[in-house]
Amino acid sequence: MSTKNFSTLTRRYRLVLSAVHMIYRLVNSTYNVEELSLRLTRLLCQFIQASSANIYLLDRSRKKIALGAIFNNKINILLNKKKELRQISEKEKRVARGYAVLEKHLIGLPLVADENIGAVIVRREKSEPSFSEFDKEMLAVVAEQSVTAIKNIQLYQEQQKIILGSIRFIGELLKRQGHAPVTSHTPVYFKIVKSLAEQLAVSQEEIDNLYYASVLRDAGAIDVPYNILAKTSQLTPEEFKVIREHPAQSVQLIRPVDFLRPVLPIVLYRREHYDGTGYPSGLRREQIPIGARIMAVVDAFDAMTRERPYKMRLSVEGAIKELRMNSGTQFDPRVIDAFIVCTGQKKFRNYLS
Repeated sequence: MSTKNFSTLTRRYRLVLSAVHMIYRLVNSTYNVEELSLRLTRLLCQFIQASSANIYLLDRSRKKIALGAIFNNKINILLNKKKELRQISEKEKRVARGYAVLEKHLIGLPLVADENIGAVIVRREKSEPSFSEFDKEMLAVVAEQSVTAIKNIQLYQEQQKIILGSIRFIGELLKRQGHAPVTSHTPVYFKIVKSLAEQLAVSQEEIDNLYYASVLRDAGAIDVPYNILAKTSQLTPEEFKVIREHPAQSVQLIRPVDFLRPVLPIVLYRREHYDGTGYPSGLRREQIPIGARIMAVVDAFDAMTRERPYKMRLSVEGAIKELRMNSGTQFDPRVIDAFIVCTGQKKFRNYLS
């Protein structure tokens, strides 16, 4: 073998290893299929030197395309709406159904494990060099590794749904039997929380954690005696002491679930006050997780605008005024400022009312 051929093989071998390593890193830093698909399209353009890359994933029936990710070396787009997915070409649909397409400036390979789960497609402009056999081999390696990654994450997400579904079921059962505190329905509650988080430029990972915290915020109510939860008059000091243990009980209930561990500090510390006078640990300012500071404001608003047997409910404007008055003491001023800004948005005002 000539020195030139050996050098070429070595370079190709390194490229393959590099691609496998990059996918491994992606899998270990990505926890949802949407983000993985978007990042894979960027990786494909990098390694195959393509002008664009597409990934399509089928739904559970394996008959329809449910998700698409596109990267054209400038814009990364996620397609997950029926209208967007209907615009996919027949050639792309054919690849997603399990047929490989090999052309000078296009390669399409199905993503196949024990069954077909989607497709990966790369393109070059006609003015660019044609794809080589090595390009096809590289795409096959990336596709093979991607299938394993996607299947693992899909399984992980299904497990998440089952666990969360079970917890929601328990919560609904408690509410129907009068064993859970009266709070806003989770969808509306989370929309308020999410709006604040986005206004504060919180990361998507933290927003995901806030969703789970919104679902699980009252999980500990299962251990609170019914006579306390159902009480229509003000709590005694002894009863309030029991209520103060509610966050810790919620945390104990969800601690065994590995993927929910980042949620624990939000649930545990959402009763802390910005000035350090809250519970359970007397944390103050930045010691309190940003998610807990956001939920503290939404919890307070929710409590103030709900009818209670022992107190009058406040109007939306009255509750906003109370939030302002407690900015810097009970609440993080930044979160209150974000809340005030959001109240100028019609959609947000609808959530509040």
